[in-house]
Amino acid sequence: MDQQAAPRSAPRRELLRRRRRVLVLGSAAVAAVTVVAVSIGFGETMAPREVPPASAASVDLLERAALAAAAEPLPTARPDQYAYVKVVGHTTVLSEAEGGAMQRLRQDAGMEQWTSVDGSRRTLQRKGGADQLLPEIPGKGSLNSPTYNFLAALPTDPDALLERIYEDAEADHGADSGSTTGPDQQAFVAIGDLLRSSTAPPAITASLYRAATRIPGVVAVPDAVDAAGRHGVAVARVHDGERTEWVFDKSTARLLGERTVLLEDNAWGKDGAVVASVAILDSGIVNKAGRTP
Repeated sequence: MDQQAAPRSAPRRELLRRRRRVLVLGSAAVAAVTVVAVSIGFGETMAPREVPPASAASVDLLERAALAAAAEPLPTARPDQYAYVKVVGHTTVLSEAEGGAMQRLRQDAGMEQWTSVDGSRRTLQRKGGADQLLPEIPGKGSLNSPTYNFLAALPTDPDALLERIYEDAEADHGADSGSTTGPDQQAFVAIGDLLRSSTAPPAITASLYRAATRIPGVVAVPDAVDAAGRHGVAVARVHDGERTEWVFDKSTARLLGERTVLLEDNAWGKDGAVVASVAILDSGIVNKAGRTP
């Protein structure tokens, strides 16, 4: 796409597929994000610091979530079926106004999506009542564009699964990548993306939760609210003045959604602002794209 034709705005969090994913963020928006990130100084190199292991409270909560996930029945998923997910929420956009000043805008992040179980057919996405077919998934699935079959083939051993996730994180966010995200934060983000935006076999979901307990810096937050207004308890990780939270039901330990909260003032908002939030309303396996469980 010609970058001069790109809209002069940039999503703060592409919650439904961050990094190289194509679920929401298009190539024009990627170009805009790059410009904005450089202009507000996110490209600065940060000195490494020792990060403590995941807190006991976060490990306990993630183990509860793993046990709850493992107890779910294994869905029947044929190659000709689709994995369905529905979310509501918002993200924050920086838009350049006349005169060069940047203004913050709230953008709807709600959508429904149908992904082919085996990746052989294009994904159908519905946003604002409009349907579109996304580009074909390369190689029938990856950590960035997962299919049900791809997820089903991942290791159920948490250490082996985390090693697989870190391989990807190190490649894009390791010491020589120039990224300030770092592999620990990226591993946490990648697991959150898989948990929130995909339908996976219960054993894999449980393994993802247990893999997250191995990531340094993970903590528990006693109260958090998802985009649907549901209160819960969260597992979170702080990076660069932001806290990424996975919100769980306090009673069942079921994942409700995810949000990003600012811990300091910056271009995206004031300390305490929720700059991105999504809530999972429904998910499952369906026979045809466009149908719901």
